[in-house]
Amino acid sequence: MTSNPSADWTKLCDKNDLIAHSGIAAVYQGQQIALFYMPNYENEIFAIGNNDPFSGANILARGLIGDLKGEPMVASPLYKQHFSLNSGTCFEDEEVRVPVWPVRIQGENVEIMSA
Repeated sequence: MTSNPSADWTKLCDKNDLIAHSGIAAVYQGQQIALFYMPNYENEIFAIGNNDPFSGANILARGLIGDLKGEPMVASPLYKQHFSLNSGTCFEDEEVRVPVWPVRIQGENVEIMSA
């Protein structure tokens, strides 16, 4: 997600909390967020809702990440649906999506755009 330098940003975690090519869960404003650190992509950090809408479980941060049709994505570890890390849209059912937040790395901080 592109960063907006004039927006208000809130520190979510430290960069050293991230695991390259993997996901971690964080809490922002009472909601679980799945953070994915993919240093080989232009936007190296992605933030989507951690709740899998098909199972109702907070598990997307534990999903396998990769690329589907040129789009960075995560596969749910439960039922294996694929979600775009850019838009949150499910590849198998475009009517289903998870929330997406603008997020960036600033020095040693991972920041999320304040709502």
